[in-house]
Amino acid sequence: MAKQVPERAKASDSKAAPRKPAGEDNPRRQRLWRDLGLIAVAPALLYLVASLFTYSATDPGWSHTGSVVAPVHNMGGRAGAWIADVLLQLFGYMAFVLPIVLGALAWIAMFGLKREAKGEHDLDPALRLVGLVGFLIAGTGFLHLRLFVADVAHAGGILGKLVGSSLSVGFGALGANLFVLVLLLASITLATGISWFVVMEKIGNWVLALPPLFNKKKEQATEWQQTRAMREERQEVRKVDAEVRAKREPVKIEPRPEPVLEKSDRAKRETQIPMFRGVNGDGSDVPPLALLDDPKPQPKGYDEGTLETLSRQIEFKLKDFRIDAQVVGAYPGPVITRFEIEPAPGIKVSQISSLDKDIARGLSVKSVRVVDVIPGKSVVGLEIPNVTREMIYLSELLRSKEYDKSASVLTLALGKDIAGRPTVADLARMPHLLVAGTTGSGKSVAVNAMVLSLLYKASPKDLRMLMIDPKMLELSVYQGIPHLLAPVVTDMKEAANGLRWCVAEMERRYKLMSAVGVRNLAGFNKKVKDAQDAGQPMMDPLFKPNPELGEAPRPLETLPFIVIFIDEFADMMMIVGKKVEELIARLAQKARAAKADMFISIHADAAENRAATGSSVYVLSTKGASSQRARWLADKENAADLVGGVRLQQTEGTLANVLLDLAQSGYMKASEDAAGHVLGGLKRIGKNHKPNIERANFAVLRTSDMPAMLVETAFISNPDEERRLIDPAYQRQIAGAVLDGVHTFFSRQPPPGTLYAARAQAEIDAAGTVAGGSK
Repeated sequence: MAKQVPERAKASDSKAAPRKPAGEDNPRRQRLWRDLGLIAVAPALLYLVASLFTYSATDPGWSHTGSVVAPVHNMGGRAGAWIADVLLQLFGYMAFVLPIVLGALAWIAMFGLKREAKGEHDLDPALRLVGLVGFLIAGTGFLHLRLFVADVAHAGGILGKLVGSSLSVGFGALGANLFVLVLLLASITLATGISWFVVMEKIGNWVLALPPLFNKKKEQATEWQQTRAMREERQEVRKVDAEVRAKREPVKIEPRPEPVLEKSDRAKRETQIPMFRGVNGDGSDVPPLALLDDPKPQPKGYDEGTLETLSRQIEFKLKDFRIDAQVVGAYPGPVITRFEIEPAPGIKVSQISSLDKDIARGLSVKSVRVVDVIPGKSVVGLEIPNVTREMIYLSELLRSKEYDKSASVLTLALGKDIAGRPTVADLARMPHLLVAGTTGSGKSVAVNAMVLSLLYKASPKDLRMLMIDPKMLELSVYQGIPHLLAPVVTDMKEAANGLRWCVAEMERRYKLMSAVGVRNLAGFNKKVKDAQDAGQPMMDPLFKPNPELGEAPRPLETLPFIVIFIDEFADMMMIVGKKVEELIARLAQKARAAKADMFISIHADAAENRAATGSSVYVLSTKGASSQRARWLADKENAADLVGGVRLQQTEGTLANVLLDLAQSGYMKASEDAAGHVLGGLKRIGKNHKPNIERANFAVLRTSDMPAMLVETAFISNPDEERRLIDPAYQRQIAGAVLDGVHTFFSRQPPPGTLYAARAQAEIDAAGTVAGGSK
């Protein structure tokens, strides 16, 4: 029984549900009545519109009889003429709006304007009817007040005259107009549901949107005009260029000869001896060149037609940036091809240098290098990589005359220049060489080429090597060669022992050179050999013989060069960094190899503060461009001449000698001390942005014949500094401050082996005094 109660309750609830209105029970009947109403109303409204718009005053009507004989002009006939005349007399010009009002009334009566499906409720039909009637009355009154004419049918009709005259008598002309206008707007709202606030908001949005639209159209028109002008200008330029190109001489394309290298005397001699003659037992001979592979035929690079096309593309690309230049020569090389560009008068080289990436993109090549100055020529070089790079064989370089004529036993075969000539370098002029690059860039190939260059140049009595190879891959192949001081070190824990021996040997050699009175190892060996040739060998001043043991003085022998190869230097520093860091630092300092350059920035910290003024001095170490400032300086390609382009005039030669002296003998601490003196000199002529010197960690490629001090004068920070820097008097002040600072450094603490140290020693000797040692 308990379960039946909910079911009954459910049934009672369903019975109590409200019923639908009777009018909605038969939608089919409603649709039928609507169709019949539409069929009746539509022709009637069409007839009314035709009668009103074809009304003629000569037709018979309600207000006049008209002509009985003349034909009726109204399309609705006599009835239409009567109806049109009645409506025009009653409502005036509002009669033409009457069909729309009647149509709206018929639509409301038949269909309504329901919006319940959209969540909106329609106005009551009675209110809409009131709105339409009010609209008709207000419209006639408004027309009568605003368009008053003698004929009532031409304004608001009888109804308009009644409403307008009554309101004018009661409220005056202004009040009547305002009242009729308010009634008209309110009637439109009741009839249509329009919100005048929404209308005003939309009109305001449209008005606010007009200025941006006009500006956009104006910009589009301006851009179109500029594009058209540039197109016409470019066509004109191409036309003129085509005419000039037709008249001028073709680009000088230097044909690249076949790589025929003139063999050295050594290579010629080896072709006359047995091929497999071994190395002498004493290890004095070097390996035969026949062990190396002969060069194979190489693929050709750019042909003459391609070079001509690239020359034209370069000119067109420069013209796109409003730079007028002409390619006057093309020189294909083994790896790169150099185009020589002659800029028009007034074109700066910096304008071309800043477009290297755009030119590379236009030529569809990986990169482009701009050579600002080509010695002996007034052109700018543009180097692009070849599509197929030529393989350079080591045998070509070692058989060349350039390698054979080099007197140094530390000659390195590095490769070929752009003309295909062998390039060699002397390791003695750059005692510390750091080979860096990404994976696969050829570091191991370069190191192996350097090792073989040394092995083919020097015998074991002239050169000894220490190799440290943590990977046991690159340098382990040289295990067992007579040049090694010890087996190839593969255990990082043993690397410290080898470096410690090198430090001890270096200390011993410095003492020997000091006792003999020479500056370098070459002078020591020459003095020892001359003594041996004269039959009076020099005795070792460091060896103290013990008479009790019958020891005799030990004669000096020539000392071989020692070259240390360290593969994966970073890995070794991570594993045993603390043990070898001090040893490497001592090697760097004592070997005069940790030479640091000074970078004197007139626009200090222009990377962070474009308004910075004054000077800052940076010491450039060899750790790579790791700091933000150093990377910024590298990106800006702040290349400098002797002192950054500032003309030194009379002091140029003196400062060049001083800087060259520092480059030959300075190391990190010496460079920092000299930088401090230079900073003090700059403080006397202007404001300094940084009170102390800093290390910029700037990657530099240096040799001993390059100046070790640079003054940056790129006009970046602000116009005031630029105007000061182009002032010759201010330039002389800068040059004088730099020169005084370096002179002060060398006069107070001349590094050993420099011209200043030799001059100071000569002055001491001339005075007849000898400096006593510390006791």
